[in-house]
Amino acid sequence: MSDLSLDSIAAKPSVTDAYVSESERVLDPTVLDKSLIERMPDPTGWRLLVLPYKGKGVTDGGIQLLESTVSKENLATSVCYVMKVGPLAYQDYDKFGGEPWCKKGDWVLIGRYAGARFSLEDDHEVRIINDDEVIGTILNPDDIKSA
Repeated sequence: MSDLSLDSIAAKPSVTDAYVSESERVLDPTVLDKSLIERMPDPTGWRLLVLPYKGKGVTDGGIQLLESTVSKENLATSVCYVMKVGPLAYQDYDKFGGEPWCKKGDWVLIGRYAGARFSLEDDHEVRIINDDEVIGTILNPDDIKSA
């Protein structure tokens, strides 16, 4: 027979015991003093934090685009700016040949719907993508037109 008694089974904590009361939650005001860039998520492992390019909002002919048109373009964008690089990105020698495909500060091309999307407090979107989802680097984001 088992060493467990009814008393020891009944004394086990439940899931509700794991919750912290509201009075024990602490707000760290030093976080509020940091810039938006400093508060952006840090990519873990082999991931990159990228900021999709919003474009100019004006056509080459000088026509102002509607906000809905700009938002639709942003959703399907494939041009991004590399904000942060995870600690393990491009470390797999067999996969990347010892050469990173991009670095912080590069403009890159990615698949239209690649990565996990997050909205920031200023309504800008960032994405966290895997290092192998970069399909190219470019010099000027305006050189790429959406299809």
